[in-house]
Amino acid sequence: MKSTLFLFFFVGWARLAFTQSQISGRIQDQSTQKGIEYASIVLFSQKDSVFIDGTISDQEGKFSFENSSPGRYYIIASFMGFGPASSGGFELSRNQKLDLGVISLSSSAQDLQAIEVQGQRITTEFRPEKQSFSADNFEAAQGGAATDVLKNLPGVSINSEGTLAIRGNTGFVVMINGRPTQGDPMMLLGQLPANSIEKVEWLSSPGAQFDSEGKAGIINITTKKGATDGLYLQFNGKLGFPSIENYDNKAPQNRYGGDFNLNYQKGKWDLSLGASYQRNDIAGKRVGNVYTIEGDTTTYFPSEGERSIDETNYSGRFTLGYNPSTSNSFSLGFYAGVRDKLRTADILYYDNHQEYPGGESAPFQYFNANGQNRRGDFALGSLDYSHTFSNSSKLSTSILYEYSMLGGPTINRNLGYPDLSIVYQDEYNTNDNPLNGIRYNLDYTFKPSSFGNVQIGYQYRFLDHFGDFLYERKNNETGIWEIVPEFSSEVDLKRIIHTGYIQWEKKKEKWSYSAGVRTELMDRKFQLQDKTGSLDTTYLYDYIRPFFSGSLSYQAKEDLAWKLNFTQRVERETTFKMNPFPEREHSETLEQGDPNVLPEFINTLEAGMIKNWKDNSFFVTAYYTRIENLVNRVNTVYNDTILNRIYSNVGTAKSIGLELGTELFFTEKWKAYLGGNVYHYSIRGEFDNSSVDQAAWTYSYNFNTTFNFSKTISSQFTLNYLSRRVTAQGEDSRFYLPSLNIKKTFMDGQLAVNLLWQNIDLGALKTNEQRITTWRDGEFYTTTNYIQEVDMILLNLSYTINRSKNRAKFVKSEFGEKEF
Repeated sequence: MKSTLFLFFFVGWARLAFTQSQISGRIQDQSTQKGIEYASIVLFSQKDSVFIDGTISDQEGKFSFENSSPGRYYIIASFMGFGPASSGGFELSRNQKLDLGVISLSSSAQDLQAIEVQGQRITTEFRPEKQSFSADNFEAAQGGAATDVLKNLPGVSINSEGTLAIRGNTGFVVMINGRPTQGDPMMLLGQLPANSIEKVEWLSSPGAQFDSEGKAGIINITTKKGATDGLYLQFNGKLGFPSIENYDNKAPQNRYGGDFNLNYQKGKWDLSLGASYQRNDIAGKRVGNVYTIEGDTTTYFPSEGERSIDETNYSGRFTLGYNPSTSNSFSLGFYAGVRDKLRTADILYYDNHQEYPGGESAPFQYFNANGQNRRGDFALGSLDYSHTFSNSSKLSTSILYEYSMLGGPTINRNLGYPDLSIVYQDEYNTNDNPLNGIRYNLDYTFKPSSFGNVQIGYQYRFLDHFGDFLYERKNNETGIWEIVPEFSSEVDLKRIIHTGYIQWEKKKEKWSYSAGVRTELMDRKFQLQDKTGSLDTTYLYDYIRPFFSGSLSYQAKEDLAWKLNFTQRVERETTFKMNPFPEREHSETLEQGDPNVLPEFINTLEAGMIKNWKDNSFFVTAYYTRIENLVNRVNTVYNDTILNRIYSNVGTAKSIGLELGTELFFTEKWKAYLGGNVYHYSIRGEFDNSSVDQAAWTYSYNFNTTFNFSKTISSQFTLNYLSRRVTAQGEDSRFYLPSLNIKKTFMDGQLAVNLLWQNIDLGALKTNEQRITTWRDGEFYTTTNYIQEVDMILLNLSYTINRSKNRAKFVKSEFGEKEF
């Protein structure tokens, strides 16, 4: 803490002691007088027109060039759909702060025609600090959720459970319109309609001004917006055709839904409303084989049966913005929703038997009727304020409060087969998990002259998560439900985090560099007791830890840049991964956590290149990641027919890999995008007095190609592929998803119709199918093939009123969704 305070003092002193030459200004739309975000501004030498520096405008259209040398210059500003504009020549003196005022851009008919040809461009730009992608160009994602957009990004892969990973890591932070969230990313992304997304940004090495959580960095999602007063309204609807293959599941699948986004902006006020309802059922089955070894006896229990998912999501969002002046901005937001997910796993164990020296037991079969209903209700509110001073420094503050109620029952009934009237075991377990969370931020940005650009800030976070886990078993003789103490518990997690940070950035000619430190003080208290009152234990853990970051980039040419980044991050534990009382998931499976589990600490180093030519672009990044205290799900033998899955620290993981992405325009009507990632992943450590030593090469790629038959008809083919990869105790097989989309627009683009053929299989490709295998020599072996629905046909409709005016920005969940 002393070093952090010293840095704060040093920055304040430097702000007063140094001055610099600076060029600033604002880019605006000539017709609306509104600022233009992401306009390109290039600084040239007036003497010989040599490129000096380049930047882009912020949300208000403002830009600046720091540390510029004295001399004569001119500026060219440009943006798609507008003609370029020049500032004219000007002279910059030593230590002068020159404000060029407003540079207006006017609409260009010629440029607008060009946008029609390339209006479905997948990515807007690759930059040293982040990658940006236009969501509208992933046509197969329309009508779906944010996950359907993200799974197409380079370095991103998706598995059979619908879980996204970046560079092989499932831990990442999601931001909505630049505001961090701490909820479970998959829960949050599953509720955000793809139709409401304008673009997606991935920051692989965030600076100290961003939250330190997330092994794989930060995903920032920007909702659609415009720059004019008036009404924006969009309706979206989805209808799924009957299943072609439902694997003899007992209930038909339903897929339908709708959402709307409304935005009204008038003068100083900005109102946004949104609501969504989605029903997404998936048919499926699982085929598994398990054996356990105890002494000289091996017990086999192969199985096969239904594994389907019925899922319903609905939510409502409201945001009110007020800008009394160009210097002040207020925002009030509310968000509430429900996610209801029912997983049915009705499995037949058809050949249970034991083998031992001299023979084997007679086969035994039974039917396990298993249903897990996981429900999450949440409501949250936030208030934000920012003030921009006359010297361009900015103060912003935000407070968010969240209440969630998570939980749901799991039913396990072991029945006779084929006589289902025989009840061997009838069990019921449920849990209620009320959660309260608060987050407060205070941030200040200023430019202390030649010292560069400095951001400082403080964050307070509080989490209180209580869990009531009840496990009951029916007494077959008395018919009375009885509590099973070894599976029933109450837990209470309280976590307080104080954070202070300082981030420094500077640009000089073609070089850009930054450095920062984010220091955290975390205090964790985990209280555990059983239902009998015989156990009442409190587990304490705290740390004071700095997280360093730094970056260096070089703009060799206007179309060529190099980068070098370093970041330190943390992945914190959830309540579920800390509860040591087992929870019955299946007939053969228990799951439990570790109350002493430690956070994962991550170091990442990356170097890369970005190249652009004409309309094409390419990037390549080499990276190295080291994860301490890696948390994995590992298995032990509970008894001869039940495995115990435990979340615990298993050692250290290392990844070294190469990531690339390219976008190519073959003709005016045909383009393609390819993102890929190949890396060597290793895990070294130990668990339960046994060594963990796994290593393998893994690769994934996302391919997307679009052909425009005309201005109103287009077709897009998408393929997401993930290769085999290792885990702490085994491996997961390859997994892939091909899809085809045909889009037709009417009424000058206001009405769009998408026909989607999802998970193409044709009975021959083994699409949407993944085998998960784990083993421990001399103890157990398990392999399960998860087969999910293929050849799904969906129809999506979208109707937009004033589609250029959307400014919807919604608050998102902070804590509770992480436990879903």
